[in-house]
Amino acid sequence: MKYQRGVALSGLIFWGVIITLVAVLGMKVAPTTIEYYKILKDAKATVNKVGPEATVADVRRTFDNFANIDSLDFKGEQLDISKEGGKIVASFDYDKRIPLFANVSLIINYKGSTAEH
Repeated sequence: MKYQRGVALSGLIFWGVIITLVAVLGMKVAPTTIEYYKILKDAKATVNKVGPEATVADVRRTFDNFANIDSLDFKGEQLDISKEGGKIVASFDYDKRIPLFANVSLIINYKGSTAEH
């Protein structure tokens, strides 16, 4: 009995609650992260598809077509479009609110750009 080891019921319950909370948080955050990477992918595809002479309306329309295919709620009008060094750069900055429980929410600020740094 001197060398007997194991987990007490209270320890098992404690770690079970912690693991469950982390898993639920991960399941709520994962879709927003996937959405961010889809927006970034679509913005890069848009910039690659349109030429450097494209207008802002052309870029936004092309992005909306890509976003429609990926079923995104993010619209082309939310993109900040500029030219840097003769290339079109599309960038975005938005907050995503994730309700956790009661009146507690997690807010994540997503930023992205097609500029190569």
